[in-house]
Amino acid sequence: MADGAVSFYPDEARERAYATPLEDLNPGDPDLFLTNSFWPYFERLRAEKPVHWCKDSEFGPYWSVTRYDDIMAVDTNHAVFSSEAALGGITIRDARTELRRPSFIAMDPPRHDVQRKTVSPAVAPANLMLFEPIIRERAGRILDELPVGETFNWVDRVSIELTTQMLATLFDFPFDERRKLTRWSDVATALPMPGGIVETEEARQAELMECLGYFTRLWNERIARPPAGDLVSMMAHGEHTRNMTPDEYLGNLTLLIVGGNDTTRNSMTGGVVALNMFPAEYDKLRAGGAAMIPDMVPEIIRWQTPLAHMRRTALVDTEIAGQPIAKGDKVIMWYVSGNRDERVIEDPDAFIIDRARPRQHLSFGFGIHRCVGNRLAELQLKIVWEEILKRFSFVEVVGEPTRVRSSFVKGYETLPVRLHRA
Repeated sequence: MADGAVSFYPDEARERAYATPLEDLNPGDPDLFLTNSFWPYFERLRAEKPVHWCKDSEFGPYWSVTRYDDIMAVDTNHAVFSSEAALGGITIRDARTELRRPSFIAMDPPRHDVQRKTVSPAVAPANLMLFEPIIRERAGRILDELPVGETFNWVDRVSIELTTQMLATLFDFPFDERRKLTRWSDVATALPMPGGIVETEEARQAELMECLGYFTRLWNERIARPPAGDLVSMMAHGEHTRNMTPDEYLGNLTLLIVGGNDTTRNSMTGGVVALNMFPAEYDKLRAGGAAMIPDMVPEIIRWQTPLAHMRRTALVDTEIAGQPIAKGDKVIMWYVSGNRDERVIEDPDAFIIDRARPRQHLSFGFGIHRCVGNRLAELQLKIVWEEILKRFSFVEVVGEPTRVRSSFVKGYETLPVRLHRA
C-alpha cells in the first residue's frame, strides 16, 4: 500500500468524540460515516453509556445499543422490538408515513415468515451449487479485463459489476440493463441532499416509481408463464405474495435489490481496504493461498460491517441492560459497534484472516431477520478472492477511498487501486 493510502480514522475524530458532552453525542450523524470518524464515538459509548439516548438529530431522538450482547438481546426479541414499516421500519431514518412501504424485513410474524419463505429457495444450498460456476466464470472475466499497473476504481470495475451481474441473474433481469439495479439500489438508500445521488425525496420517489414500473412489466410476463426459479416469478406465483399491493411489491424489490447489492459489494471493497491496512495479513494470505479464504471471508464481513445498523421500535415499555425504554421509542442496534466490542471479540479493530472464531459477528443480524442471502454473499466473496489470488500478487490501494454519506449503508463510492501480477 502506498504510504498513508488508507487511514483508520482522522486524528481529530477521537478528540471530538471525547470532548463532546455524553448527552450530546449523535453517533448516527451521516457525516461521521462519510469521514470515517464514527469509531471513537462508539468506543466511548460502549465504555461509558452502552445504551445511549440521543435527544436531537436529523432523524429525531433515538436509542443507541452499542454492545454485542445487548444488540443480540434486541435482535432476537421480535415480540418486544418491532420491525414493522408502519412503525418506522428498519433504518434510523423515518420515511414519511405515506412512504413506509412494507417488505418482509420490515414486518413482524406471521406475515414476515410466509413472505420470507416464498423467496428463500432462490438462495438455498442447491441453487448455490448451480451459481458457483457462473460466479467463477464472471469473476474471472471481470478480473482478466482489468488494467494491470494502471490506477482504476475497484468499486465500479469489480465490486459493483460482479454483484450486479449476480443480482440480474437472481431476478432474471435483462442483463444489458443490469446497471439499472445498481442505480435503484443507490437511490433507495441515499439521503436526499444537494449534489447527492438524489437531491430531493420527490426525485427519489420518481426513480423508485420507474423501478416499480419496470418490475411490474416483468411480473406480468412471469405470471403468464409457469413458475420459475427467479425472484420475480417466485413472488408472482407465491401463495403469500401474489396479491401484494404495488407498495408492498416495491418494498420487497427494494429489500432484495439492496440486500443483494450494497452489502456484498461493500464487503468486496472492504476486504481490499483491510488487507492493505494490515499488510502482515496480506503476506499471510499470499503464503497460505486459497486455504486461508474460508476464514478470511467472515472476517471481512465482520471488519467491514456493510450495514452499520438496524432499527427496531419498542412495542411496550421495557428495558435494555437495565436502561428503561418507553413504548414507541426508536432503538438502533449498531452492528458496526457490536462487531468491535472488545468485551466479546479479541483485538476487534484488527483484521485477522485466521481469527479463531471468524463467524462471531453481527453483520448478518440474528433471529427471524437474519440475512436470507448470507451464504450467497459469502460464496461471492470466496470465489472472487480465489480468482484474485490466481492472477495478482497485490491489489494495492493507492489513495484514500471515498465513502458513502450514510449511517445505514457503510460503503464506498471509490477505491483507487493498482494491480500487480502474481
